[in-house]
Amino acid sequence: MNGKTDEILLEVQDLKMYFPILRGLLRRRVGDIKAVDGVSFFVRRRETLGLVGESGCGKTTVGRCVLRLYQPTAGTIKFNGTDITKIPEGKLKPIRREIGAIFQDPFSSLNPRQTAGSIVADPLRVHNLASGRDLDERVAQLFRMVGLDPRMADRVPHEFSGGQRQRIGIARALASQPSFVICDEPISALDVSIQAQIINLLEELQEKLGLTYLFIAHDLAVVQHISNRIAVMYLGRIVEITSSDELYDNPLHPYTKALLSAVPVPDPKVEKTRRRIILKGEVPSPATPPPGCHFHPRCEIATGECTEHVPPLRDVGGGHYVACFKA
Repeated sequence: MNGKTDEILLEVQDLKMYFPILRGLLRRRVGDIKAVDGVSFFVRRRETLGLVGESGCGKTTVGRCVLRLYQPTAGTIKFNGTDITKIPEGKLKPIRREIGAIFQDPFSSLNPRQTAGSIVADPLRVHNLASGRDLDERVAQLFRMVGLDPRMADRVPHEFSGGQRQRIGIARALASQPSFVICDEPISALDVSIQAQIINLLEELQEKLGLTYLFIAHDLAVVQHISNRIAVMYLGRIVEITSSDELYDNPLHPYTKALLSAVPVPDPKVEKTRRRIILKGEVPSPATPPPGCHFHPRCEIATGECTEHVPPLRDVGGGHYVACFKA
């Protein structure tokens, strides 16, 4: 998968993240949970790549590997041309200054004992970016940037609403002036009425600050709105990547088609004519994934080849990549 090298901020190649399964008194390793199993993609500067899939497909694990909260089992993660998988834990500080993170649950991702101002100031202190009066001014600036009153900085998280807490989380993510931000389901815990406000805020900040996003979500309608390109994951692997419009107009992988068929269309006439694809069975366990294409046990068009061989993620034209022998 290729983009122009000077445009690419993040490039992930054949990323694997296996978690050991330990049993017995001696904690003997008896297998692995293959959370991420050979994922490759890139993100261009100032674009948003949406990463979508069902719960448990490995998309959050990909984000945590990029943050180096996990040490990947195999593969490379190049950020700004540097392979960060080889950097020792003690030397990751400059990289982590460049990569911000917005987490899913604003209720559990903020320390309940810290004030909002102290939470936002933490990255500034850790990276020695400001102190004293400069620190207070920078925190006030960040509060205004995300639409909060700086006079609220002395309050603790439980005194804020869910949407306000997520704004604090966004301010904290932007405090170290990162070029790349991982948004891990940043609106899924919020009321629908607040979700659009947060999406609009993220888009405004991207335009203003020149940010690059990896936007992880399971809601395809939201991902279409904010993303330039979308990658679809199933059971630890990416099955399709293309531009947002192309994915919705011309989905090629059977799993992508099934996901899109579940997204309601606000037109009764169109909705009545659509075919809803109901997938058979359950998602297999990542501890014992099926051989060949992971999706074949639930696929309507699977053949013998699908059960034996892993389909490569290939370009079918115009930067549309799909991992399916039948596409």
